[in-house]
Amino acid sequence: MAKKQVMFTFPQELIKEPIIYNLGHKFKVVTNIRRADVSENKGWVVLELEGEDKEIEAGIAWVTDKGVRVDPVVGDVVEG
Repeated sequence: MAKKQVMFTFPQELIKEPIIYNLGHKFKVVTNIRRADVSENKGWVVLELEGEDKEIEAGIAWVTDKGVRVDPVVGDVVEG
């Protein structure tokens, strides 16, 4: 199993959409929220994704297609 840390940045129109929930159900990916900040206008979440590389990459492509910006994260945001 591979692990990858990414940051999702949501535009205002997607804040209320269950993107992370759907990611875990459409793909064989376990999502672990490491840090997040959501307001009326924008939101971001740092996630740890765990699963097969192929599933993680397909899930990230799906999230990107939905309009969410995805950036890599280096190091553990919570643990330092």
